[in-house]
Amino acid sequence: MRLQQAFSLLSVLWFVALSPAIYAQSAKLHEVHVEGLKNLSEAQVVALSGLTPGAQVGRKDLQDAADALVRTGLFAKVNYKFETHNESTLTVTFAIEENPRLPVSYDNFPWYSDSELDDAVKKALPFYDGHLPQAGEVVERAASALKEFLSARDPKIEITHQVIASPLSEGSEQQFHVEGPVLKIASLEFSDPKLSQDLAVRAHLSEIVDHPYSRIMIDVFLSEQIRPIYQQQGFLQARIGPSEVRLSMNPNQKLPDAIPVYVPCVPGPAYRWKGVEWKGNSAISTITLTNTLGMKAGELANGQAIEGAWERIREEYGQRGYLEAKVTPTPEFDDAAHTIAYQVAIVEGRQFRYGSMTISGMSLAGERQIQQAWMMKTGDLFDKKVFEDFLFNLESHREKIFGELPVHYDTVGHFLQTDAEKGTVEVLLDFK
Repeated sequence: MRLQQAFSLLSVLWFVALSPAIYAQSAKLHEVHVEGLKNLSEAQVVALSGLTPGAQVGRKDLQDAADALVRTGLFAKVNYKFETHNESTLTVTFAIEENPRLPVSYDNFPWYSDSELDDAVKKALPFYDGHLPQAGEVVERAASALKEFLSARDPKIEITHQVIASPLSEGSEQQFHVEGPVLKIASLEFSDPKLSQDLAVRAHLSEIVDHPYSRIMIDVFLSEQIRPIYQQQGFLQARIGPSEVRLSMNPNQKLPDAIPVYVPCVPGPAYRWKGVEWKGNSAISTITLTNTLGMKAGELANGQAIEGAWERIREEYGQRGYLEAKVTPTPEFDDAAHTIAYQVAIVEGRQFRYGSMTISGMSLAGERQIQQAWMMKTGDLFDKKVFEDFLFNLESHREKIFGELPVHYDTVGHFLQTDAEKGTVEVLLDFK
């Protein structure tokens, strides 16, 4: 499904320096300038606007140019002003704010390399640098360029796009996808021979092999099955992928029904734990936090265990009523000594107490059973673990809450409504 985006309203500043006659008619465009540039050049923005110095332009032309810039999807805001020279020529200045752009990925294009696909897009979009906005005309033009490029292979081919979370890195990406029948994966090989020999990896290869070729599917596999193996062994900066289709045949010939996929993997050095420095904590002592973390200096830095340790710290705060506590760890790698230390910034926020519970979709008898089984009383410090355990019983062990009382529901909607002024939290349960 394509991501639809509503563009911000265009605000237009008119500086009425023209005489009424010129304002209502047109003037010769002398220059176009752009303020607020970050990724694009002035010449690129002018080209996207459709304005040409030397042409006769009127109010509608300037409005159309501003609208054209907004429709590209590259800009969050577009304002403009103009001034006249001798009442016969004018200079226009656009004040722009660029939209964030996402890295582009190609999901299932086994016939061509990324560089070839990038070149095809760049022919249609000269400013293209491997990044595009979330939506807008430039994204559609990129899709059309890819379709035209692939039409020699299949004139009926269709290209779709969507914004997805990147499996192997932080953030999102703009992914292009070929619709219709695709080739299958014949094999998945790794440059690291240890991975090819790993029994756990071999056991999971069936999730990829013989399935339709898709780089996003491969990336998810690498993130869920391969990265944890490296993380557990202290290879915290292992480079995994991107996957490649390696063929020795003529690219213009028909590909086989199943294709081999190769994944470059470089584990790098194994890191050891050096230590942690806490900042911003007052409700929980540094000693308690360090003990909860459970890491010892000099031991292998197990990346999976480290991630689990940060979650334990958040849970520790949640059990003490700090429902909005933020724990932000920042790693510091010593590549010479192969050690890792962390600076951890903590914003504890307010401590909350239990206020009340609101239940919907449950019989009166069922509500009474829920209230009797609930362990916290009004005014108690709110323990998030108690809430999560209670919710688990409602979902998976109903007999612990209702006993032999017959109840009928499929799902339990739940929400914690905090009141920052009162320092209370209301538990909302909705049974359906």
